[in-house]
Amino acid sequence: MTLYDKTHDPGKNRELLAQITGKQLDLKEAIQESEHFFEQCRRTPNSPNPEKGHSLSFSEKIQESLFRLSAKRSRILKPTQIHVDDEGNVIPDWKDKLDQEYVRLIENIKTEVNVVDYGAVGDGKTDCTAAFKKAIGKGRVKVIVPPGVFITKEIRLPSWTWLMGSGKGTTTIKLHDQASKGTRLITNANHWRGNHHLLVKGMSLDWNVERLGDEAKTSTWGNHSSCLTYANVTYGWVKDVEGINPGLHCFDISSTLYNYAGDGYRARGGSQYVWLDHVTGFGFGDDGITTHHSDYVFISNSHMCDPSGRAHRQGFSNSNGIEVDDGSRNVLLVNTSSARCFGGVEIKAHQNSSAASNVQIVGHISVHDNRAFNFRHIGHHKITDTESKSAFNIIAVNLAAIAPIFTELYNDSTPRGMVVSAYKNVVVNHFTLVGDADYDYKGNPVIALQHRARNVILNNISVTDFNKAGAVIKVFGGENRADSIKIRNCSSEKIEIGSGVQDFSIENTESAKIYF
Repeated sequence: MTLYDKTHDPGKNRELLAQITGKQLDLKEAIQESEHFFEQCRRTPNSPNPEKGHSLSFSEKIQESLFRLSAKRSRILKPTQIHVDDEGNVIPDWKDKLDQEYVRLIENIKTEVNVVDYGAVGDGKTDCTAAFKKAIGKGRVKVIVPPGVFITKEIRLPSWTWLMGSGKGTTTIKLHDQASKGTRLITNANHWRGNHHLLVKGMSLDWNVERLGDEAKTSTWGNHSSCLTYANVTYGWVKDVEGINPGLHCFDISSTLYNYAGDGYRARGGSQYVWLDHVTGFGFGDDGITTHHSDYVFISNSHMCDPSGRAHRQGFSNSNGIEVDDGSRNVLLVNTSSARCFGGVEIKAHQNSSAASNVQIVGHISVHDNRAFNFRHIGHHKITDTESKSAFNIIAVNLAAIAPIFTELYNDSTPRGMVVSAYKNVVVNHFTLVGDADYDYKGNPVIALQHRARNVILNNISVTDFNKAGAVIKVFGGENRADSIKIRNCSSEKIEIGSGVQDFSIENTESAKIYF
């Protein structure tokens, strides 16, 4: 039995998906079909709800005004085109650009050094901070980190730097016992001016949360307290790296600062063209992998599991395996997995920020997450909220949700295979949901389309063993109803359409029992 724990090899996700779904998908065909549905969604006019948004308080207005000093207007980019190469690998259309820059990185590496030659000792005791600083210098260097446990108070990477270990669990870089709570174990040298052409490969990153003892909250603020943070980085790679017990995130692809200037605005200084491949993590205080205000991010063959949730108040931990957050654009996930998180994959934004847009998932396995897939723009759900200006464009292909559960991470949050709230133009194609036949889902729906979701197409939906759940697909009604919903080729007999839903269709689902 596959446990999907911290030892899980995400390189097997593609094979496991075929076993779970019972399908050997022609991915090229499935992606083309999904993109065809997506164009249908984009051509469907949106019928906006009347603007009944609540007025901001004086303090909220002041906060947004201050954030706007470092913000810029947001816009929806042209969506990434997904390609399948000759070996069956799914890649973004901009990967050629990233590959060209990788060649430039190699060409600009002038020196190869070993950190041991600068005084580092991998004994798990010696403070190697100065040794790493000397070895890295001003960049244009490949720094070899041999087997061992290397203690440091922080590592900062200038442009044109390659940090190379001997493999996860063989080379470990561990945060010093005296490091402050806000320390990032590895980050780029200059968050304000930005850095470029950085590669971290082949190592474990231990944030050493044990040094904080029983302290309730393990993080400070913004993009601090993580194993690896790229902030304002253009052309970055993270390959074969493990994140261990960070106070906040294992991996954060970020802007210089998070920004809460309001929906319709994004932070300046976001990262661009970053690839995370074969990264794993566990014990994170918030999310395993997260992106903020960054564009063109590729996450492949990666696995996140078993968060601590300690960045949040106990019982209210929005700790997700992979989170595509505020202002992120053109993010592609391929053959990823998550286990025992609040959300397996969450695509979202906070109320006072722009939503992530143009997000694509091709292959994700969610195991015992509370909400396997959660797409939402917080604070833009109710009829008294303003409608989201930025929550657009999600394509998800070849998903699997295995037995979502109630969780102590978030009190009273009911299990879901998928929730779509506030987002428009959402296509989900080939989605397999396998429940636990004996688990008490307390009559809750498995898939919920709600809170102003619009232009949503679900195609090829297979659902089994949710015996004690309610509707397999529920389209919520009311003033803030979901609408413009198309359901095709669904194996379930239980589909519920709420009151007031005006535009929906159900095709090739002959056995479906429709409840209103």
